[in-house]
Amino acid sequence: MSTNDGHDNRDHALTAWIGEARWFGGKGREWRLAGLRRVGELPEAPPGLHVSIELAEVAYAAGQGDASELYQLPLAFYAEPQERLAHAHVGEWDDGEFGHAHVYDALHDRESMGLWLRAFAAPPSSTDRGQLDFHRLGDHELDLDAHSTLFSGEQSNSSVAFGEDALMKVFRKVTPGVNPDVAIHQVLTEAGSTHVASLYGWLDLVDEQTDTTIQLAMLQQFLRTASDGWDLALASVRNLLAEADLHADEVGGDFAGEAARLGVALAEVHADLAEHFPVEERDAAALAGLAGAMEGRLAAALEVVPDLAPHEAGLRATYARLRELDRVEVQQVHGDLHLGQTLRTARGWKIVDFEGEPAKPLAERLEPDSAWRDVAGMIRSFDYAPRVVALTSGDYDASEADQRTYRAAEWSARNRAAFLEAYTAQRGDALEGAGQTLLEAYLADKTVYEAVYEARNRPGWLSIPLAALEETT
Repeated sequence: MSTNDGHDNRDHALTAWIGEARWFGGKGREWRLAGLRRVGELPEAPPGLHVSIELAEVAYAAGQGDASELYQLPLAFYAEPQERLAHAHVGEWDDGEFGHAHVYDALHDRESMGLWLRAFAAPPSSTDRGQLDFHRLGDHELDLDAHSTLFSGEQSNSSVAFGEDALMKVFRKVTPGVNPDVAIHQVLTEAGSTHVASLYGWLDLVDEQTDTTIQLAMLQQFLRTASDGWDLALASVRNLLAEADLHADEVGGDFAGEAARLGVALAEVHADLAEHFPVEERDAAALAGLAGAMEGRLAAALEVVPDLAPHEAGLRATYARLRELDRVEVQQVHGDLHLGQTLRTARGWKIVDFEGEPAKPLAERLEPDSAWRDVAGMIRSFDYAPRVVALTSGDYDASEADQRTYRAAEWSARNRAAFLEAYTAQRGDALEGAGQTLLEAYLADKTVYEAVYEARNRPGWLSIPLAALEETT
């Protein structure tokens, strides 16, 4: 087999595999595999196995968004087929240097993941190939005998648990520069924050081709007993709807206490971020630019969701009030906060996934923003939870619809208020003036975004953001 034939087999197999992967963000767009570059090889692999990290360049047809994207592919090359990894088979090709190989997604392979974990535990002075730089933080002793388990539910990244000890997040779509998830977790871990999973280490690629660093993965504390905040909220709503004669504050599953504790946690995280990252001022010109951007998103949304038209004047009036502000403070924030980005543990709430809004370029996600953006995201999440349950929870008599809608609104109002009151009390800053204006604008902008998302992806849920706009505009 010629080298070209080997590359043809490789590229065909990788194209098919990438196109079907949950983490691939280019579905529905015309694309091709434009290049593949091996940037590192994990040390100390046993005979018959090589574990590499490849960067795949995906190029898109003209007029379909970004010209190209980079995706990280951790691959395991075995000399012999591995039946236990049949579900993770990528392809079979002549790799040249490795010879004929059976290739698998390395994240499914416990042998390969053991190499990653050992590299974090004792960072090598150099890797066999490339410039992979494993960093360690703190003195936590990693359990090197722990078996790895790949999580199946994630979309944009891949996470691997090592027993009950540690969790590794592998960034699939990568960009040169600092990843905010790593940077923020490092700062909050070193600051002793109790509201994040402690960072144990991260993996950098010192990339000569782009003359920069690309952050490939992070290793952190595994919160094995944690409960997802969104799931807890849904369970609380179901308890309320099951109790026809009780109000939200009378039901055993009342969530207001948890909402308040979450408000305190967010305020404390914001305070730590303000202490360790730059706090800047945005002047009237910048605020006018923010209003203009929101108005632009509304104009685009009206093309997709005509049902927004009755709310256009109210939304524009909300955005226009930003132009009346002289200046506001901005800082590092989460950027994509909602209940699904929180975990409840025995020791309190943890906030996760500080990557920011995935659709934004990495550089924009590192820009300071108003803390009220995070608050708005959480308030919208408190509004979504009861409405989702009211829409989707089993069969019920049509005569109960009004009652369920009333109860959903009651749950939302109670928990939004508890969260906001606790947040502002911990922050020591009453919600008034510029804060009120910013919060209202971010809430409106978020709701418009939700309307577009639901119209495109879940038309049956479009009533959720529209109902919120009915109440506020």
